[in-house]
Amino acid sequence: MKRTQPAPLSVWRTLNLGDFLLGAPHYPEHVDESYWLRDAQRMAAAGFNVVRLGEFAWHIMEPHEGRFDFSLFDKAIDVLAAEGIKTIFCTPTATPPRWLTATYPEVLRVDERGRMASHGSRQHADTASPAYRMHSRRITRALADHYKTNPHVIGWQTDNELNTTASTSYSDAAEREFQRWLRDKYQKIEALNFAWGGHFWALAYDSFDQVPLPRKDNPGFPAPAHLQDYHRFLAHATAAFQHDQVEILRRANPDWFIFHNLGRLEDIDFRGQFGQDLDFLGFDIYPMLYDEMRRGGGHPVTQALHLDICRAYSGNFIVPEQASGFGSQPGFSTMTPEPGEMRRMALSSVARGADGLLFFRWRPAHFGAEIYWMGIIDHDDVPRRRYQEVMRFAEDISRIKQNLLGTTVRMDVAIAGADFDNQEAYRTYPMGMPSPLEDAILLHRHCYSKGIACGFIHPEDDLSRIKLLYVPHWVMWKPEWNERVKTFVENGGTLVIGAMTGTRDENNHIPTELAPGPGLSELCGIRVEEFGRVAEPGADGLFGLHGTEFGFHNPAERLPASSAERRYRFTLGNREHDAAHLYELLDVDADVELLGRWSNRFASGRAAITSRKVGKGRAVYVGTYLTESLVEGLADQLCASGNITPLVEDLPAGVEVTLREAAGRRLLFVLNTEDGTVELSSLPSGVDLLTGKTIDRSLSLGPHGCAVIRF
Repeated sequence: MKRTQPAPLSVWRTLNLGDFLLGAPHYPEHVDESYWLRDAQRMAAAGFNVVRLGEFAWHIMEPHEGRFDFSLFDKAIDVLAAEGIKTIFCTPTATPPRWLTATYPEVLRVDERGRMASHGSRQHADTASPAYRMHSRRITRALADHYKTNPHVIGWQTDNELNTTASTSYSDAAEREFQRWLRDKYQKIEALNFAWGGHFWALAYDSFDQVPLPRKDNPGFPAPAHLQDYHRFLAHATAAFQHDQVEILRRANPDWFIFHNLGRLEDIDFRGQFGQDLDFLGFDIYPMLYDEMRRGGGHPVTQALHLDICRAYSGNFIVPEQASGFGSQPGFSTMTPEPGEMRRMALSSVARGADGLLFFRWRPAHFGAEIYWMGIIDHDDVPRRRYQEVMRFAEDISRIKQNLLGTTVRMDVAIAGADFDNQEAYRTYPMGMPSPLEDAILLHRHCYSKGIACGFIHPEDDLSRIKLLYVPHWVMWKPEWNERVKTFVENGGTLVIGAMTGTRDENNHIPTELAPGPGLSELCGIRVEEFGRVAEPGADGLFGLHGTEFGFHNPAERLPASSAERRYRFTLGNREHDAAHLYELLDVDADVELLGRWSNRFASGRAAITSRKVGKGRAVYVGTYLTESLVEGLADQLCASGNITPLVEDLPAGVEVTLREAAGRRLLFVLNTEDGTVELSSLPSGVDLLTGKTIDRSLSLGPHGCAVIRF
């Protein structure tokens, strides 16, 4: 497979792999060699063309320092190749061997309380450690040199789910590297003191060597800029760790494609060097795990949310790990996909941008911390319903891939996303407010239920293909984005700016200009004179959740019960709404239309939601946080005026629709996420590529049934 130079990072980027990658992560080291041929034959019969190998096997590849042995994998690769299965190999740096951590304990992570990690799990090594980076380069170079002429190894995955188990480290090595990074960034300590607000709480430093790593367990809070720079450093260190490996692999064989598989999206700046180094990104998809962070609608809508967030970083992607069955580690377990649901979840990944998919895993482990995490083949080596379902999915892909490859996912409504600084800025000073993503989820969920094409996009991306852009409380609004969104509006787009946008600069300082700041204030025709907290909207279900993968806030940071009476209301159209979390008082220009007014307390009569016509489009400002009722009211107005219509009218509950398109072809994915039959009557006329049947507007889908209509 000849590698082609990837296009710049963009939500609209497609892959150039020449085929749809279909297979599974495979662990031949977990079973006796007598299984290998039978495994390869079953994979080929299922329609697989690739496996992933080696991510946790450093101890086999280098059993003693400097003594390499790749013979197990050499033979496994040959057995697979004889059945037509190619190999994606992994750098095995997520699990250093015991001899390494025993001989070089300085490579181990240290937590915020000063406790050093020990051997016995994974991701216990510190990617910021120069010593660990040196050993990472050694094993990568040995692997690259060994396999550079092997025609059966077609590409590489770097490490495995970087920063998923842990992303921070407070080791002495990490502190020294942080100080070095700060010295490179600021050059002079006076510049750092200014950026971090050194005159507040006597936080100034005399030299870079004095700067500690920020710890949240101090009696008071650290400076927001200190925290921001620490997480910028962690993202830099992660990218540098990966860059070492990418350079070695590129030099060995420039035709190899290289990607990384992401689990949690922690302390990685995808639009920086990390993403630019790779040919594409991979995202591991476990829909049943998302139930613990569900926002209404269960795992299908949260799977859609996760996929849409991921696509914003780099466009089309592959799924190196797609859930196939029951999943567990000692601390959690998931629900089990019902018959047909595994296939439906996989097609949902394809519908939202996957151009390759590997089901996790080929067979389950008989030992270790994932013994009940099921694979395609059962523990007794018998292929049952999951194997049959994988075969059916492979047949689906064979029927659609000629039309699928080269298409992108349609977006009419876009939410600003994929910006590392804004994600981290929220976390440095959350105030108990919802994160930008928590707020945006309400709009995404509404669009999902209505069948409106929705996703996420960065302001630096091509905005010409969307119709509406919502910016959910990005406190750091960069001046270079102003002209891009102004052009978008002038050409007919609808820009919606959320409250608190533009209230900080890159150092987490409050500017002297009123928010949303130069550029946006002129575009929207407003300035924020005052803001304040309002009572929690108890019915919206935004509080009491946990987790940080998507930037959810700490549930302990809530308003006290005594604040519950302090409710603010506003009118939008003919309906009165309760405000959520925050009110803003706006100073408006004469040419601004008031879509909503505050209707009680001292704010009564003041502007709450505004709109200003600019060229062919308009700029809307929302002086509060979203609620379900506000999203519904805004969507009714803005979708009608912005020529935004559902992909399928009158979409039944539980049906997911997504459109992938390219010049001359459109593929509408229609997926039943429920366990009952649904009837659709407003579909476009075309051909269901999965069955070959002609569709004339109507279709009946059985439990977890799927259709892909070309029209």
